[in-house]
Amino acid sequence: VYPYRAGQNNLSSIIPPWAHEGGVNELLKRIQDPSLKERLTKEILNGIPGTNWYNHYTATGSWEGMQISSFSNPNYKKYEGQRMNQIISALGKEPVDALFQVLLDNGGSVPTVYFHHNEEDMRYALKQPFVSIGSDGRAVATTGQLSAEHPHPRYYGTFPRVLGRYVRDEKVITMEEAIRKMTSANANKLRIYDRGLLRTGLAADVTVFDPAKVIDHSTYEKPHQYSTGIVHVFVNGVAILKDGEHTNAKPGTIFMRQR
Repeated sequence: VYPYRAGQNNLSSIIPPWAHEGGVNELLKRIQDPSLKERLTKEILNGIPGTNWYNHYTATGSWEGMQISSFSNPNYKKYEGQRMNQIISALGKEPVDALFQVLLDNGGSVPTVYFHHNEEDMRYALKQPFVSIGSDGRAVATTGQLSAEHPHPRYYGTFPRVLGRYVRDEKVITMEEAIRKMTSANANKLRIYDRGLLRTGLAADVTVFDPAKVIDHSTYEKPHQYSTGIVHVFVNGVAILKDGEHTNAKPGTIFMRQR
């Protein structure tokens, strides 16, 4: 779990599963087929009873519950970070027509943040001993090519947010349990046994932080903000962050899960 009440998927995920059969090109054909519009509209807005399809539209409850992260079409870049209801209004179309147009103009793929669960659900999950913590994100930066999109704030703030807000300030879980969930619990799930613990003979991956200051700053509106309170970071025994500054060292490695 990550410590936010929104997740990220794709705008195309609110299109029913049957319409995805055959790949993206077939999906794009179907959303242009007038004979399928009534069925698609009904299932997008109401779900499909009796199936296990997780409909992100019914989960969020509105077009406002969807925030667009990025577009591949340059003409849509001005809409990045906006809610889907704002884009629908700007396009001047009926909601489902606007949805289809956005997908068509962006090759059927539009990364989207969905506000689909509440704070109580997330806190409940954090407390469960079998639930670990992860960002489910990728590399981003406040400058350069990796700052071009409008990502979920979890990319920047997951672990400092847990340590600062849910451990220190709100005491949802203990510091020790939070660290276990972020490190050894994740490593064990992936059967990676030489990382995740501070122990002789294991890989020296170490994060040094100030428990009184660590906190996230990334938001849904302004995601490109680094967290603070992280003092030093070592990867494979080499310092990559020293006194809060990157050393330009790159000692990381790609490794495969043990079977």
